[in-house]
Amino acid sequence: MPDSPELVHWQSAKGIILRGHGVASGTGSDRRYPAGTLQMQRPFFAALGLDLSAFHDGTLNVDIAPLSFALVNPSHTFRAVEWTDRHPPEDFSFSQCRIQHAGVLHEGWVYTPHPGTKAAHFQPPTVMEIIAPFIPGLAYGDEVVLSVRSGEVQLMAG
Repeated sequence: MPDSPELVHWQSAKGIILRGHGVASGTGSDRRYPAGTLQMQRPFFAALGLDLSAFHDGTLNVDIAPLSFALVNPSHTFRAVEWTDRHPPEDFSFSQCRIQHAGVLHEGWVYTPHPGTKAAHFQPPTVMEIIAPFIPGLAYGDEVVLSVRSGEVQLMAG
């Protein structure tokens, strides 16, 4: 990740790992995307300048309640990405983040399909989808500390 840590202000929140829809990983009941949406989307994001090949083929769903979040100035926003013929193009934003579990810090990305262009599988406003490397031992219900760049994502009460 390009900027040195001393030039970036991070804000952190505790969160709980929740079971998601399983669509990004291809493990859910929606069989339209058997390999997972993230694996299908990666080549499109790479062509637009964001290489996610070092990360796990799925997202972590981190519930930061009672906080919610809003995108302020994401690192990347891609409009009208035609990654499938199963529904209209979608808009996506990505913001750098860090996730800490069991004392280990992992670099990742907040992955935000824009609700206005997303076809289905919506998240509550307190749940952030995170693309990260595979984290051994991480399980549903585990507590993590999620840190986001304050200039990119705003954490707010309720």
